[in-house]
Amino acid sequence: MRKAAIPLTLALAVGAAVLPRLLGTVAPSAEAQAPPPSAPPSAPGVPVTADTVATADVPVFLQAIGTAQAYNMVTIKSRVDGQIVKIAFAEGQDVKAGDPLIQIDPRPFQAVLDQAMATKQKDEAQLASAQADLVRWAELVPQGVKSRQTYDQQKALVQQLQAALKADEAQIEAARLNLGYADIRAPISGRLGIRMVDIGNMVRATDAAGLVTISQLKPMFVSFTVPQENLHKIHQKKGETGELAVIALGADNKTELARGKLSVIDNAIDQPTGTIRIKATFANDDERLWPGEFVNVRLVLSVRKGAPTVPAQTVQDGPTGSYAYVIKEDNTVERRAVEVAAVQDGLAIIGKGLSPGERIVVDGQYRLTNGARVKVEAKAPGAAG
Repeated sequence: MRKAAIPLTLALAVGAAVLPRLLGTVAPSAEAQAPPPSAPPSAPGVPVTADTVATADVPVFLQAIGTAQAYNMVTIKSRVDGQIVKIAFAEGQDVKAGDPLIQIDPRPFQAVLDQAMATKQKDEAQLASAQADLVRWAELVPQGVKSRQTYDQQKALVQQLQAALKADEAQIEAARLNLGYADIRAPISGRLGIRMVDIGNMVRATDAAGLVTISQLKPMFVSFTVPQENLHKIHQKKGETGELAVIALGADNKTELARGKLSVIDNAIDQPTGTIRIKATFANDDERLWPGEFVNVRLVLSVRKGAPTVPAQTVQDGPTGSYAYVIKEDNTVERRAVEVAAVQDGLAIIGKGLSPGERIVVDGQYRLTNGARVKVEAKAPGAAG
C-alpha cells in the first residue's frame, strides 16, 4: 500500500508544476490583458476671439468741433415809424427775395408824398412866371425901361426857383422811399423764423429788436478752428488737389450729416488760442445742417490706399510700445510689435508689423504670452474685414 501512494503523490506534484505552463500557452496573463498607459492629455488653448487683418482706403483728416451757420442771415427791421396793418407770412415759411412780409400803415407817407408833389407844382408855376419876366426885361434893359439891377434880381429869382424845384424833387424821392419802406419785403431768399411783432403793433426805425429773421439754408457754412501747426499741411494739400473735402458728423461722431468743401481760411491766426479759423461750404439740399448746430468736422487731407486695418482693441500698449498677437497655423500666438498710424471709427490703421490676411487676436489678450496655445471661439462682432 505504501508503494502505491508514493507514485500517486509524485504524479500530482509533477502535474501541479506543468499545468501553469500549459495554461500560459492558452490564455495571456492579466498583466498582458491590461491596455498600455495613454499619454497625458494636452493642455486646452486659451479662448480668444480672432479676425484677419483687412485693407481699406482710409482718409487722413483733421478733426474739430464746428458751428453751422446760415449762408446769409438777415434781421428784418422797420426803416420808418408806424403801425403794422398786415403780416403776409407764416412763421417758418420759405420765401423768395421780393416777397411781401409786413405792411406798415402807408397813409401818412402817401400824404407826405402828395404834399411834396404839390409843392413842386407850385414852384414850377412860379419858375415859369419868373422866366417869362426875365425874357421881357432882357428886352427892356437896352431901351432904358428896366435897370440892369432889376434884371439881375429877376435872374437870381429864376435860379432860386430852379434850385427849389430840385429840392422839391428830392423831397418827393424821400417821400416815395418812406412809402416804399412801409411795404417790407424779403431782401433774400430763405427760411423765416419766429415773428416778434403782431398786427397793430407800433414799430419805430430806432427799435433795437427786429421784426423777423430770414436764414438762407442752401447752401450752409460750417465754421471751425484747427491748431496753427496744421496750417502748412492744409495749404500743401489744397495746393496739390485744388480743394479739400470736409465731412460734418453728428454728436455721436459717426452719423454723417453732409459733405462739403473747404471755402475760406482766415487771413490771420488767433494769437491767444494759437488757432486758425476755417469755413466750409455745404450744399445742404436735405437740410440736415441747421444754423447754430454744433457738429463734428473732419477736414480730409488725403486718403491712405489699401491700408492694413484691425479692430482698435487688437492693439495693446506695453512697456516697449504697441503690440498685437498673431495666430500661427498651429494655433499658437506670436507677440509682435506694431506701429499704429492712426485710430479712427473703431479701427487701428497699421503702419508696420502686420500684413493683410494674417489672423490676429482681437479679444482675450490679457491671458496670453508669447507662444501660448489659443482656442478661437468666434469672430469679434463688428470687426473689420
